[in-house]
Amino acid sequence: MTKFSSEFRDDLHRLMRWRRDVRRFRTDPVDEALLQACLDTFQLAPSVGLSEPWRVVRVDSDHARTAALRNYETANAKALKGYGSDRAKLYANLKLSGMKESPVQLAIYCDEATAKGRGLGAGTMPEMRRYSVVGAITQFWLTARSFGLGVGWVSILDPAQLNRDLKVPEDWALVAYLCVGWPEELSETPELAKAGWEDRDSALSILSR
Repeated sequence: MTKFSSEFRDDLHRLMRWRRDVRRFRTDPVDEALLQACLDTFQLAPSVGLSEPWRVVRVDSDHARTAALRNYETANAKALKGYGSDRAKLYANLKLSGMKESPVQLAIYCDEATAKGRGLGAGTMPEMRRYSVVGAITQFWLTARSFGLGVGWVSILDPAQLNRDLKVPEDWALVAYLCVGWPEELSETPELAKAGWEDRDSALSILSR
């Protein structure tokens, strides 16, 4: 069994601490070999029943990117209306998407109908396939950060509309829309914390039963 050094563990912890949800990107291109090295980590991720249900769509064309951006802007305007006056003012000033600047955009899906894995573990908890995709995204995210790349997860979207615009199979469920590129700046502090939207909890609450 491989035993890692304390220096390695310290580096790993520092990498997790410096992982940020990036919204502000430079427009510099990302080298294809570097992007592929990050994407290759999907194949190292655990998945329920070894189903490997992740499906990656690169959103490259002007048409697809325009549709995705329009989707976000519509959903964002709707979300803004759901907040009261003070919170709405704060929300309106948040930068919640890097879709105009990020050179790489990825729609990450879960193939809910995959036969791979033969249904093991997904028969009782079918959502485990989506959780598997989230685990793979986390590995991709940390790997990208280790190379200095930033990743931003855009969650203010209409998934059904995006699926139609990207023409994906009906059995694919959207898990994440990721913006990837070189961040304008680096910070240990989450942007939402800096903006006064919310703070991290100082400690993990663990219940005993």
